[in-house]
Amino acid sequence: MPNASVPSHPPDLENIRTLPGLLARRVALTPDGEAYRHFDEGRAAWVGVSWREFGARVDRFASAMASLGLPQGARVAILLPNGLDAVCVDQAALALGYVPVPMHVVDNAGSILYILQDSEAALLVADSGARWDSIAAAGPLPPTLRWVVIRQPQAEGATQTAGVPVLGLEAWVDDAAAKSVARPPAPTEDDLAGMVYTSGTTGKPKGVMLTHRNVVANVQGVLQRVVARTDDVFLSFLPLSHTFERTAGYYLPVAAGSCVAFARSTSKLPEDMKTVRPTVLVSVPRIYERVQAKVQERLAASPPKQRLFRAAQAVGWRRFARAQGLALEEGGSSLLDALAWPLLDRLVARPLLAQFGGRLRVAVSGGAALSQPIARTFLGLGLPVVQGYGMTESAPVVACNTPEDNDPATVGRPLPGVEVRIGDNKELLVRGPSVMRGYWKREEDTARVLADGWLHTGDQAALENGRIRILGRVKEIIVTSTGEKIAPVDLELAIEADPLFEQSYCFGDNRPFIAAIVVLAREGWQRLARELQLDPAAPDSLRAPTAVKAVQDRIRELTKALPYYAQPRAVALTLDPWTVENALITPTLKLKRNNLAARFADVIERLYAR
Repeated sequence: MPNASVPSHPPDLENIRTLPGLLARRVALTPDGEAYRHFDEGRAAWVGVSWREFGARVDRFASAMASLGLPQGARVAILLPNGLDAVCVDQAALALGYVPVPMHVVDNAGSILYILQDSEAALLVADSGARWDSIAAAGPLPPTLRWVVIRQPQAEGATQTAGVPVLGLEAWVDDAAAKSVARPPAPTEDDLAGMVYTSGTTGKPKGVMLTHRNVVANVQGVLQRVVARTDDVFLSFLPLSHTFERTAGYYLPVAAGSCVAFARSTSKLPEDMKTVRPTVLVSVPRIYERVQAKVQERLAASPPKQRLFRAAQAVGWRRFARAQGLALEEGGSSLLDALAWPLLDRLVARPLLAQFGGRLRVAVSGGAALSQPIARTFLGLGLPVVQGYGMTESAPVVACNTPEDNDPATVGRPLPGVEVRIGDNKELLVRGPSVMRGYWKREEDTARVLADGWLHTGDQAALENGRIRILGRVKEIIVTSTGEKIAPVDLELAIEADPLFEQSYCFGDNRPFIAAIVVLAREGWQRLARELQLDPAAPDSLRAPTAVKAVQDRIRELTKALPYYAQPRAVALTLDPWTVENALITPTLKLKRNNLAARFADVIERLYAR
C-alpha cells in the first residue's frame, strides 16, 4: 500500500503557475520515477516510461511542432486515444504556448469537423489516415488548418488532402530532431491551457477557454483535499477530451509524481484492473454500475449467495455509516456487525475488491450522479468510492468527498479557494480561480453564465452542513401538465439500479404523466422473455403486453421511494444501445435529450395516445 508519510501538497507546488512549469518541476524532482505505463502489443508486455524519458520525448515533440511555424496561440486539435502520444502532443503544445483542443476519438466526423471549424484549428493530430479521410469528406475544411499529422499508419513523406499537408507522426518527430528551430515564448498563467468543448446535451458544443491559472489552481485545490503520492498508480480509461480525466487523471498525477497506466480499451478494463492493480481510479458511475450488474447476474441463479451478498452489503454499510458519523436506519448492532464482518469480508467483500485489482485506496466517481444503491453497495463492501462535482467551466472540480469525510448522498465540500452559494431557483453558483475565462467566440453565452462574477452552473443544489447536495438540472426539470416537477436524472438512476436496464430516458414535460424508454440488457431480456414464453429474438416481443407490463411493474418497484406522480406510467422497450456514434449520448455518456426526443418522437406519441 502507498506510504502515508508522503506529503500530498509540497510547499513548492504553490509557486507553480503553468502546466509546463508543473511538468518541469516533476522531471526535476523524480526523474527516475515511473511516469507512464502502457501495453506494448509487439512485446505483449506492459512497459514503463520514467519522468526523465517522458520529458525528453515531450521536448522532441515540441521541436517537431515548432518546425511547422504555427502562429502564436495556435489551436492544436488532438484526436488520439489515451496514451503516450496523446499526452506528448498535449505537453508539446502547452510548452510552445499553443492551445490544445482535445477531441473524443469515437465522436462522429461531422462533430469533429465542427470543432475544427469553430476552434479555427491550425494543426490536427489524428490517430489514423482513415479517420482523417472521413473528417475531410464530412464538409469544407477550415481555412486555418495548415497541417495534419497522422499517427498510424505511417505516411511515406508528406501528402495532401484538400490542399492540407499530411505528415506521418514518427517521421515528423524524427526529422525535426536534426533541426535547430526557434521556439515561441513559454506561456504565462493567463494564457489559454486548453479549449475543451462541452458535451452539448442540447445544441452545438461550446469551446470552454481554460487558462493555465484555472487548471493549476484546480490541481492544487484537489491535492489539498485528496492525497495523491509518488507511489500511486492511476488507471486511465476515461477520454482525455473530458476535463475530469484531464485534471484528475492526467495533470494531477504530474503534480503528485504518480504513475498513470493507460488501459488498453474499455472492453479489456476488467483484465487491466487485475493486472495493473491501480491504487487510484478516476471513473464515472457507469463503470461501477456495470460491475454491479455483472455481480447480480452471477448471483441470480443462487438465492443463498444473494442473501449472503445482501447481508454483507448491509453489515458493511452500517459499519461505514458509523465510521463516518452518518445517520442509520433502525436495526443492526455494532457488536454483532463487528463479529459478522470478518467472515462476510472473506466470502463477499474481498472477491469483489479483487476485481478492481485489490489495492484501490481511492475510487473517484464524477461526471454524473452516482446512485445511492450503487454507492451503498461498494462502500459497504469496502471500495473507497468518493463522489465529487464539477463542470468543464470550472476546470472541473468544485467539490468532493474524501475517504475520511464521505457522505455519498452529497458531492462533498467545496475545494479550498472555491466559493459557492445558492441563487435563484436553487441554482448553485460558483466563484474561484479555476472558473473559466469564458466561451470561445460566445460573448452573450459567457455574459449569461458568468453574470455578476459567479459561474451559474445550471444545477439545483442545497448546502447541508458544509456539503453540497445536487438536486437536479434547472433546465432538465420536467414540469407535467398538472404542474408537478420531477428531476428525470433521479428517475433514471433509480431505474438503472436494476441490471436489466442498460439505459433509460424519462420525459413528460407538458404531458399528463411521466413515461420512459428503456434499453434492456440482452442477457436480462433473454431471461425475462423466456419466463414470459416469448421469443427474445422477435422484435414484436418487445412490444408484447406481457413484456411491457413486466417491465413497468419492475420500474414501479424501483421508483416506489419517489412521489407517485414521478413514477413512469408508460414505457417502451428497446435493445439498441444509445451511443456517441448514433448521437444519442455525449462522449461523457450523458443523454442528448433533444436528440432522443426527436429519434423516438413516434414512440412517445404512441405512449401518450394510449
